[in-house]
Amino acid sequence: PRATAASKEFDDWLLRAATADAATREGMLRHWSEAPAGHFSHPREEHLLPLMVAAGASSVPGVRQFGELVLETAISGFAFA
Repeated sequence: PRATAASKEFDDWLLRAATADAATREGMLRHWSEAPAGHFSHPREEHLLPLMVAAGASSVPGVRQFGELVLETAISGFAFA
């Protein structure tokens, strides 16, 4: 439960980043550690690498496939065409 608010902050930021146009998305994701609760939510960046690869390979905005609370922690999944 202590992570709920911070995870929601980062998840909200990640939604904005992943669904942005390619140039904006790249800039935001490049500086993910400066996002609200970025390091708290992802203390090790390799947890974000799959998202970074998929987002970098796409020129169109991502689409959130799911967003939910798991063990009181906000999580989302994104797809990129």
